[in-house]
Amino acid sequence: MPQLDTSTWLITVVFSTITLFSLMQLKVSLHNFPQMPSIKHHQPTKTYNPWELKWTKIYSPLSLPLQ
Repeated sequence: MPQLDTSTWLITVVFSTITLFSLMQLKVSLHNFPQMPSIKHHQPTKTYNPWELKWTKIYSPLSLPLQ
């Protein structure tokens, strides 16, 4: 049974890696990125919640009287 010749695998893997890296660098370098991103000032809007007008009391379990 013949053995698999693996002597060229290292060269194939190295050159494939170099090629993929080069292609990715080329792809990224051709992408147009914005030069100066502008700052957007966001004003938070006040929303009306019906429960804000009602008086509520929240009891903590530790502040309740012992029974």
